[in-house]
Amino acid sequence: MTTTQISGVAVNTQASVYFDGKCVSHGITFPDGTKKSVGVVLPATLTFNTGAPEIMECVAGGCEYKLAGSDAWLKSGPGDTFSIPGNSSFDIRVAEAYHYICHFG
Repeated sequence: MTTTQISGVAVNTQASVYFDGKCVSHGITFPDGTKKSVGVVLPATLTFNTGAPEIMECVAGGCEYKLAGSDAWLKSGPGDTFSIPGNSSFDIRVAEAYHYICHFG
């Protein structure tokens, strides 16, 4: 099921802008201290590094991604998720805007 709304959170109004504006996200914090980010990746091929483990949830659009150490590009569309280990990286190819929620673990 695709997440369409997140209630009861604090939103950072200052956006994090990466890759010359190809990725823009806003941090959100839940009452229990859990942090996530919501954003969009515009058409591009980019490499993201992770500190903590992450789960990327597609809420609209789509992408192809490739985890560090893999040669396989996999697709992610609305309702799909993929996991990235901590202290790792992933490549992402976006042909149309990829709207996401990043769940930090």
